[in-house]
Amino acid sequence: MGNDSIGKSWVDKNGSSPQSWAIALWEFSRPHTIVGTTLSVLALYAIAQSDRLFANPVFLPLAFAWLACICGNIYIVGLNQLEDVEIDKINKPYLPIASGVFSLKIGRLIVAATGILAVLTAVSQGPFLLATVGVSLAIGTAYSLPPIRLKRFPFWAALCIFTVRGAIVNLGLFLHFNWVLGLVGAKSVFSGWSWESLSFGIPAEVWVLTAFVVVFTFAIAIFKDIPDMEGDKQYNITTFTIELGKPAVFNLSRWVLTVCYAGATLAGAVALSNVNLVFLAVSHFLALGLMWFWSVKVDLDDRQEIAEFYQFIWKLFFLEYLIFPAACLLG
Repeated sequence: MGNDSIGKSWVDKNGSSPQSWAIALWEFSRPHTIVGTTLSVLALYAIAQSDRLFANPVFLPLAFAWLACICGNIYIVGLNQLEDVEIDKINKPYLPIASGVFSLKIGRLIVAATGILAVLTAVSQGPFLLATVGVSLAIGTAYSLPPIRLKRFPFWAALCIFTVRGAIVNLGLFLHFNWVLGLVGAKSVFSGWSWESLSFGIPAEVWVLTAFVVVFTFAIAIFKDIPDMEGDKQYNITTFTIELGKPAVFNLSRWVLTVCYAGATLAGAVALSNVNLVFLAVSHFLALGLMWFWSVKVDLDDRQEIAEFYQFIWKLFFLEYLIFPAACLLG
């Protein structure tokens, strides 16, 4: 997972070996976001396949969708690092640009290359993936890049994060995979694509997962600024943590996650006939219990403990992309 331990770098600042460069690139890509993106791609593919029982196990479109999303991911987090060098020297000094492992020139080359590759790959795969990647890149650019730089405003910053991670990625990827798999059932892959073949139907399972991820990502968006309070305050980045204080944001995050798990379980009982409700309820109860068990032990004056709990929240986020497709497949 991502190394968000305070002040620690995985790479020797003077290291120039291929291995050191690869490790620095991995750190530059923010590993926890890469894992989250990968799991979301696989989960939406599995949900799109759940009604088909993997009758059309097409993996080439899956690989291209993953490549486009990963490149888009690196573009977004890389651009943020290019614009936040001085802030990261305080909040995240282990990141490659902040620590001096990567120069600004190298960072710009990586961001430009991954952005272009994301768009070109999406163009080759059809309108749904292009829309998903294109809108995500546009929002990610507006989040970090002046003069807009929406990350300066807590409401807009949170909106950017949960809109991309929650709505755009989940709905866009499902529509893409559902469309691709439907075409494969009638024709060979990559042939005969037309606007008339587009399907905009989204099942209840995907809506529930999307709602879960939107709410969960809101909790991540407001929590992530707790350990970064010092640098944000120094460089006039307004966050909910600065406005409300650490305890209020910490407690708000916990209750948002509680509503998230309870709501998804209730929605499963009321609206989802094609999922395994027992598996969904038990797994959600266990995840929620672990979250509360760990949270009561967190010292809000210890940045290391806050950062570790933040990474644990990301692991719960990863876990949902395993739980929900499994509940669909077991239903």
